[in-house]
Amino acid sequence: MNDSSRLVYIILLNWNGWKDTIKCVESCRKLTYPNFRILIVDNGSTDGSETILRERFPEIKFIQAGANLGFAGGNNVGFRYALEHGADLVWLLNNDTTVDADALSAMVQITEGDKTVGMVGSKIVYYDNPQLIWFAGAVLDPQKAYHPYHRGLNEEDRGQYNDVCETGYVTGCSLLARKEMMDAVGLLDDGLFLYFEDADWSARAKTALWKLMYCPDSLVYHKVSLSVGGAASPALLYYTARNRLYFVTRNFPGKLMGAFLYDFFEHVLVNVKKGRFACAREAFRGICDFMKGKTGVR
Repeated sequence: MNDSSRLVYIILLNWNGWKDTIKCVESCRKLTYPNFRILIVDNGSTDGSETILRERFPEIKFIQAGANLGFAGGNNVGFRYALEHGADLVWLLNNDTTVDADALSAMVQITEGDKTVGMVGSKIVYYDNPQLIWFAGAVLDPQKAYHPYHRGLNEEDRGQYNDVCETGYVTGCSLLARKEMMDAVGLLDDGLFLYFEDADWSARAKTALWKLMYCPDSLVYHKVSLSVGGAASPALLYYTARNRLYFVTRNFPGKLMGAFLYDFFEHVLVNVKKGRFACAREAFRGICDFMKGKTGVR
């Protein structure tokens, strides 16, 4: 049985997505774990989200970040509030998800069974095709640290990933974090802004000897595009190229040259060959900005 006295804050980061946020909140209200509070952080939205969400959920704490602080900065606003208001655990949850009723209880149970567990991640499937897996834990091979990846991505869910196990990192799409781990390791790196902030946080936690766990009984439905592996946006390629290099430099410095080569060949040259010149340009810009020491927003 879970210790329901442990207070869990659920952070939903909203940016121009109030319809998704409403659906996510409604699914969270059905959670079987009894002791949780929802916190909506609005990341400087421009679509009227603040008015709509405040009117729809007057009982839910709403924080206006005042600007788009990125995934890392926006969620850190929520983390700080939760920790200041008695959170024992904080669930970082994408607002474009819905959750199974037992999703939180299952993760809390893992933290209760082992005090060295710092983070727990869910099994995440596609919202529009829940038979397909998006995340079933992650692989982070120190020898190829520049290319961490989701285990089970786009595989049919046949129960092959139904065992609780340690994982290479936990995706920020659904991440339950222990207060003691955050006190020891700190929060997400605001400077990364977007992408690789969850892998970086996981690596820092692991270095500090906290366990990262995958919980298959915590089921989350994510409204991610099924076109994984297709043409990425220029902005995405900028942040992934730049932040990959920061991630490797900080956590696996011996693999920096491998990260440079991976970014250049996979994100610059491949996009040039495919005629996606804007993507190639932004990936190259990301590499250059890393070399200049630039962080934060693109």
